[in-house]
Amino acid sequence: MIEAIRNALRIPDLRKKIIFTLAIIALYRVGAHIPVPGVNPADVKDLVQGAGSALGLLNLFAGGALENFAIFALGIMPYITATIIMQLLQAVVPTIERWSKEGEAGQRKITQTARYMTLGIALLESFGLLTVFQAPVSSGGLGIDFGLMNEIIIVISLIAGTAAIMWMGELITQRGIGNGMSLIIFASIVSRFPQTIVASFQVNTLLMVLMLLISLSVVAAVVFMERGQRRIPVQYAKRVVGRRVYGGVGTYIPLKVNGANVIPIIFASSILLFPTTIARFFTDVAWLQRFSAALSSGWIHITLYGVLIVFFTYFYTALVFNPIDTADNLRKNGGFIPGVRPGKATSQYIENVLNRITLPGALFLAAIAVMPQILFQQTGDPLVQAFGGTSILIMVGVALETMRQLESQLQMRHYDGFFK
Repeated sequence: MIEAIRNALRIPDLRKKIIFTLAIIALYRVGAHIPVPGVNPADVKDLVQGAGSALGLLNLFAGGALENFAIFALGIMPYITATIIMQLLQAVVPTIERWSKEGEAGQRKITQTARYMTLGIALLESFGLLTVFQAPVSSGGLGIDFGLMNEIIIVISLIAGTAAIMWMGELITQRGIGNGMSLIIFASIVSRFPQTIVASFQVNTLLMVLMLLISLSVVAAVVFMERGQRRIPVQYAKRVVGRRVYGGVGTYIPLKVNGANVIPIIFASSILLFPTTIARFFTDVAWLQRFSAALSSGWIHITLYGVLIVFFTYFYTALVFNPIDTADNLRKNGGFIPGVRPGKATSQYIENVLNRITLPGALFLAAIAVMPQILFQQTGDPLVQAFGGTSILIMVGVALETMRQLESQLQMRHYDGFFK
């Protein structure tokens, strides 16, 4: 691995990409410590660290920028949310579905729409944060009236910060190494690691060492599942065009065991956090407070969380992978699965295989998300809360994808890569 890093740094254009990526990430981390005008970061920090899981999760993905109420407090999540919404709309809006099939031109339209949607989501989240922070102290807020002018400045600063993060992420994707948005989330999560290690030492040293060993085991399991595939063999018939013979080769369709990645966890978390968010605005409604408390913690929360993750894994996998389109493309290009008739039988076969391999992937995601919550209830270790299965899943997935891109760049130049 050290030799592969040396090889990467020896290549001028690859070295420039790596340095450019690190510089943009460093600039992002600087912005996470610049507070918006008119706010005392110390008050916000106490509120966020003592708040429920909604603000805590947002603070984790923002790399601690929310507890500083920095200009990057919203993080990259508005853009991630907008991207997921656009993926969902492709299945229900004919215009967006047509764009997705128009190649690069259609993709530019989808990306531009997602950018505008990101600014709208950032606007809503900015007002939401102001509402939470200005709520009375008895309702879990700061009880501070920022004033109209300060509110306008804060909202503009947060929206501008979100736009800057989106721009930096796209710069990394275009001119750096890896997916820019994913690397920004990766940097946000990793930046919290030293502080959390220190806090965990203060709780229980022996317990901290045990949690680190469990985390390493989870990393190994995530790597195993992320690289797991079910390869469906495909054979192409020979075609004679003029004096040339095409086809007659064998290949395969790679179906990932965890094709949905971390998306089902994000969906399930959003569904369960919605009643808690609504309850903050209606503190005098007793039944809503009881319902919110039941869904925010305890075994009811854990059970529903696991069930929703399994459901959304199947839902998202069916959304992004269409067996009918795959079977049609195979038939048009003269391909077939050995032993399976082309057309409907092929699509049915692919769908059955996809359903079978999605189940272990869904159960794995549910276990990865639920087990840290159970351990935190039993131990109270902050390392478990901050770096649970979701964080490890994101970090490992981003690291593997970035290493794959470096691997391909090195192999293009006839160097040995990271993977043997």
